[in-house]
Amino acid sequence: MSFKIYTKTGDKGQTSLIGGTRIPKFDTRIEAYGTVDELNSFIGLIRDQAIDNHTRDLLIEIQDRLFTIGSLLAADPAKNKMQLPQISETDIKLLENEMDDMDGKLPEMKSFVLPGGHTTVSFCHIARCVCRRAERCVLKLNEREPVDELIYKYLNRLSDYLFMLSRKITQDLGATETPWKPRL
Repeated sequence: MSFKIYTKTGDKGQTSLIGGTRIPKFDTRIEAYGTVDELNSFIGLIRDQAIDNHTRDLLIEIQDRLFTIGSLLAADPAKNKMQLPQISETDIKLLENEMDDMDGKLPEMKSFVLPGGHTTVSFCHIARCVCRRAERCVLKLNEREPVDELIYKYLNRLSDYLFMLSRKITQDLGATETPWKPRL
């Protein structure tokens, strides 16, 4: 017997959380983990570009962490009996260390930069924006029911990492970083 991807149980606009609770597909919790899933897909798009192996390996680690976050958000905190993977301070520290390393090798920023300059750089900026939206969705869910603060802390750090990665890739590719010059 083969596994089918469709179950037909969501045809009436509801889905199940880990733990069995049925909720509407437009629920804040679904929006939060759906946005994390969208972010994970954009990270995959960056990973599929011509980038260095270290960055590619780190993006795979980030995708793993995003799957962990998605599973934590998809679980009913009251009814879930499954043991799920967790996010830790070590995961956050990894992103901080990577940013510190990149920062030491990049020219000093003197202004905001406009997204773009190369397709891969643009993918980083899109992922950064989706990451910020995921963070907002998780914080909105946290207003209704508590979410482990390491989840939104990780997303916050990840958006910063994605910005730094856009700058690193700009430098690696010899692309142009266009400063924003406000018209006053």
